[in-house]
Amino acid sequence: MGAALIILAAGQGTRMNSDRPKVLHPLGGVPILWHVMAAGMALDPEEVIVVTGHGAEAVEAAARGYDAGVTCVRQEQQLGTGHAVAQAMPALAGFAGRALVLYGDTPFLRPETLQAMLAVPADLVVLGFTPADPGRYGRLVAQGDRLERIVEWKDAAEAERAIPLCNSGVLCADAGLLADLVAGLGTDNAAGEYYLTDAVAAARARGLDARVVTCPEAETLGINTRAELARAEAAFQARMREEAIENGVTMQAPDTVFFSFDTVIGRDTVIAPNVVFGPRVTVESAAEIRAFCHLEGCHVSRGASVGPFARLRPGAELAENVHVGNFVEIKNAILDEGVKVGHLTYLGDAHVGEHSNIGAGTVTCNYDGVSKHRTRIGAHAFIGSDTMLVAPVTVGARAMTASGSVITRDVPDGALAVGRARQETKPGLAVRLFEKMKAEAERRKGKTG
Repeated sequence: MGAALIILAAGQGTRMNSDRPKVLHPLGGVPILWHVMAAGMALDPEEVIVVTGHGAEAVEAAARGYDAGVTCVRQEQQLGTGHAVAQAMPALAGFAGRALVLYGDTPFLRPETLQAMLAVPADLVVLGFTPADPGRYGRLVAQGDRLERIVEWKDAAEAERAIPLCNSGVLCADAGLLADLVAGLGTDNAAGEYYLTDAVAAARARGLDARVVTCPEAETLGINTRAELARAEAAFQARMREEAIENGVTMQAPDTVFFSFDTVIGRDTVIAPNVVFGPRVTVESAAEIRAFCHLEGCHVSRGASVGPFARLRPGAELAENVHVGNFVEIKNAILDEGVKVGHLTYLGDAHVGEHSNIGAGTVTCNYDGVSKHRTRIGAHAFIGSDTMLVAPVTVGARAMTASGSVITRDVPDGALAVGRARQETKPGLAVRLFEKMKAEAERRKGKTG
């Protein structure tokens, strides 16, 4: 039987004190929502419904940015979780599988936990946990794994508040049954909202079977404040660092290395202190990322070295054994095997052939104020220091540019291109100029003294 996801992402998140919808705040370099979608989509669901409300257009764009095939529906008025699920049900009309309700601000649920819920042969399954401090969580009233009802803290009696088993909000049921249950919800509670939790009591009143699956508290961490977001980021980074080390990555100062949601690092790679990985970065085995580098949207092949103080921007592709040194920036450029870019260089919208050497201070002048243009450098070329390559331009294989040149025309294979003014030397002129300037300075000093 197939599964569908209903992801609730309509809330404003007023405690974040932000104009940005809560689910779009970054965690591991990407929206919180993406973490939730990744966990759910690991189940290979047939349908994914994202319920939006506050900042709907931005949330919908983010959801489709992760997967263009999601369906977005809007909850124009935020009248509770039950009301939010009800908005999603028409999009699942005719769907015969089970629907899993997730929350866009709860990023750490594991796919294994969700799979365990789907595997329970009950009419309705709720995910519970036992926190160190139950606080104001809703309580699960259960006998063993048989769930009787869920009581919100504000509606709970003292005896019910003493129950340690708490409600995560995550729920699973046959889609048709879930649609029927939420359609019958009322607002007879302290908040005057349609509680999804009331679906459990409604199901039990019909004699249906409701069960509890439990998970560690860490998986249920919801993000409602900036402080909670900071703690979530710390937890995410700690997990990513631990996974990297277990996978054979060496980090000299792990606490100073920051990963993104989808960072992939191969074994035997060494990462120095103070390195930041943005989204969409893959580093193959036995590479070296030196201190104070920033990488985003790039691919670093086996044996390559980057940094220190280098920046790889989206579209940077480094082949095997490429060296990118200090204060080098690469953007939307392919560097073939063995290329060396030692220092103080910008390569954008370029393709550099194998074993070419790029001298210090080289710049590909790729933008003319309207359009971007591409630079092509052939294999085994030598680009002299302080060369300005005015794109579109091609430097052929085994060609050379003289230091300080501005290259505006193509350079054939094996040719030397010089694009600078001819040097003139005036014997003795430097001494005479300095003597003249000193005499003038003394004259001015005498007048003002």
